Amino acid sequence: MSLRSLDAAYRAMEGIAGEIVVVDNGSDDGSCEVISAGIEARGWAEGTRVRFAASGRNGGFGAGNNFGMGLGLSDGSKPDYVYILNSDAFPEPGAINALLEHLERTPAAGMAGSYIRGEDDVPHVTAFRFPSMASEFEGAVRTGIVSRLLRRSIVPLPMPETPTAVDWVAGASVLMRQEMLDQIGGFDERFFLYFEETDLCRRAEGAGWQVWYLPQSRVVHVGSVSTGMKGWTRTPGYWFDSRLYYFTKNHGRFYAFMATLARVMGAAIWRVRVAISSKDLGEPPHFLRDLISHGIASVLRRQSDGGPGAGDPLREEGK
Repeated sequence: MSLRSLDAAYRAMEGIAGEIVVVDNGSDDGSCEVISAGIEARGWAEGTRVRFAASGRNGGFGAGNNFGMGLGLSDGSKPDYVYILNSDAFPEPGAINALLEHLERTPAAGMAGSYIRGEDDVPHVTAFRFPSMASEFEGAVRTGIVSRLLRRSIVPLPMPETPTAVDWVAGASVLMRQEMLDQIGGFDERFFLYFEETDLCRRAEGAGWQVWYLPQSRVVHVGSVSTGMKGWTRTPGYWFDSRLYYFTKNHGRFYAFMATLARVMGAAIWRVRVAISSKDLGEPPHFLRDLISHGIASVLRRQSDGGPGAGDPLREEGK
């Protein structure tokens, strides 16, 4: 699938001066050899248009992308823009150029994300508001009257039909201005997976940059191939770590606690509705119990360490 993504990216790069870097995050299943052989077979090994680089470790989505961005161009210079593409995403012809043209004519834009659809042609929601205490409650309670009252806090935005400035976009297909990255830095590697692009967009906004969603940049995305999210039988700990770290880093400990409490309250109400109406719970098994357990464990770990430590997602170092 990574090679299929590379094929699509190579075609979408036609007419654009730039280079493609494929980063491997410490795979031990022969991926490095397969991808390297695929690049060789396509005749891309000669020259600098396509490069393969092994990071040597699986530090997560942000760390892998930071590694690739840190390599720069093959002549040692920095690019003007950096385009990030998931290995299960396939840009259509013109998709990258549409993002590039928008950033070129919009000096205040720091990054721009694509319209993304599944292989079944169903659109994926990829334009969002920033998460908040209110959105945590709304998303958990799943009740029409609450959603209407809190409509300005709902994280997923209605799909814009024209280029629109938004809070944040999905990281599966996004073009970023190097000038912005030089100012705010890359991804925060404390996020192993999830919330890292949300945090990056919040830092961009804080520095005065705009984030745009462009429906004319079209990308097909399988989705959840790396994480298996659609088939989760249990929400992994790194999701809870990332969520808690995001709220703590950007809003403080008390807000993070209240956001978790809001989600727990909303989830409890939803469970009452499920019990009465026999609705589908719509979340991985034991999610609420795991959310509460994770929050308690984080507090206890911090107390036993005498303060926030290196492994504590509640650490408040806003970097």
